[in-house]
Amino acid sequence: MIMAEYLDIIVRSLAVYVFMLLAIRLTGKKELSQLNTTDVVLILLISNAVQNAMVGNNTSLAGGLVAAAVLFTLNFILKKVMFKSRWFRNLLTEKPEILIHNGNLDFAMLSKLGITNEELREAIREHGVEKYKDVKLAIMEADGNISIISGDENLKQSQYKRKRKHKSLGDLN
Repeated sequence: MIMAEYLDIIVRSLAVYVFMLLAIRLTGKKELSQLNTTDVVLILLISNAVQNAMVGNNTSLAGGLVAAAVLFTLNFILKKVMFKSRWFRNLLTEKPEILIHNGNLDFAMLSKLGITNEELREAIREHGVEKYKDVKLAIMEADGNISIISGDENLKQSQYKRKRKHKSLGDLN
């Protein structure tokens, strides 16, 4: 009886994880590297909403730990599969998108990605560039950050450090 209850928690946790992954991917959200207030509120509400879906009536410490262990394990496995499979990685991750090329803004892409003028100006200022026309290349990276390259070799391109670079075995060949 107890084993069936924990198996139920495992299946529920797997289902919630897969649902959340698909929901984030299908709604076009980038990886949650730059959160605004509404994103934080959404995450808090979703975590509260799915808690009972994962553990059901089991509110014990063991039930919560089983659910957390399933989520950590599934996330670990998913990262390993993404590292080894380009197809799977492409299925789950966003592609970098060019926002500015040689000072020319791609308004269609900015609109598609929902990037406001204020957000883009903030990103170029963070990279030490004052005007759009001074931007050689602005790219919305797969992790949700905006990289800026200017034509000025004297400017330090970024104060922001990415969490880590992702390389796969396919990228090393």
